Amino acid sequence: MTEREEISRGVAAGEPCRQLAARLGRAPSTVSRELARNGGRGRYRAQAADAAAFRRAQRPKPGKLVTEPRLRAVVEAKLALRWSPEQIAGWLPLAYPQDLVMRVSHETIYLSLFVQSRGALRRELQRCLRTGRAMRYPRSKRLPQGRGQLRDTLHISQRPAEAADRAVPGHWEGDLVLGKRPSAVGILVERHSRYVMLFPLPDGFTAKRMRPALTAAVVRLPQQLLRRSLTWDHGKEMAEHLQFSIDSGVQVYFCDPRSPWQRGTNENTNGLLRQYLPKGTDLAIQSQADLDAIAAELNGRPRQTLAWMTPAERMAELLR
Repeated sequence: MTEREEISRGVAAGEPCRQLAARLGRAPSTVSRELARNGGRGRYRAQAADAAAFRRAQRPKPGKLVTEPRLRAVVEAKLALRWSPEQIAGWLPLAYPQDLVMRVSHETIYLSLFVQSRGALRRELQRCLRTGRAMRYPRSKRLPQGRGQLRDTLHISQRPAEAADRAVPGHWEGDLVLGKRPSAVGILVERHSRYVMLFPLPDGFTAKRMRPALTAAVVRLPQQLLRRSLTWDHGKEMAEHLQFSIDSGVQVYFCDPRSPWQRGTNENTNGLLRQYLPKGTDLAIQSQADLDAIAAELNGRPRQTLAWMTPAERMAELLR
């Protein structure tokens, strides 16, 4: 209160902020913010400013998603589409560039979901989060799978440099999402745009079943410029990779064993897909139309790595 009285007297005497700050031992920006948040030089009063500071310091404060129903409605709608809180927070400034009310951090969304006493978002929206959990857990180390060795492979270090920096489109990463044995779903994700394609493997993922399914998925790509390379792990399902390259014209490169970080885009996509294809479920019931619908939803989510564009929008740019 004493410092605010000094500021009030200094303002009445016409002292500049720097002079006031020097006398109080404060930064000039501190004095400037104090004046700005309490009516400016023309309306600043020490007692009113002190009372306002006391109100702002009280806890708990009502969350923004409680006090702004329009913002809450938009956030709930995007959560229902399985957007992550970070995607929502990044997308809002693009969708509402002039409306400063339509801003919220991803941590605020998480807290509103996890701490129900805040009373902002419906509890059932927790199931729309990627993990479906109501708490955060540390990730555990994955154990080696011991899938064996492949023959005549090209190492990821031999992949063209343009694939590593993501500057040129057409370089893909691939993997499998496994369900109740023997069912699985194949994944292709393009490194430049993060565009996702899925294909079913209802009867298992042996090499003989994998090669024709993967070839059919690749040749669905509309232009040859989008078929430059494919990076896979050392799964035995790719034992016929040489014939696949002949059939499709796409060269396959392989990561080091037990090095999923070398296909980071694909590993991230696997996590997204588990929202739709939980572990232990029978993936044989998923038709190509079902998988296309899932891929369309993923490709319609904004990505921070794309400056909050969607993979579908970036892919459309490439095709134009």
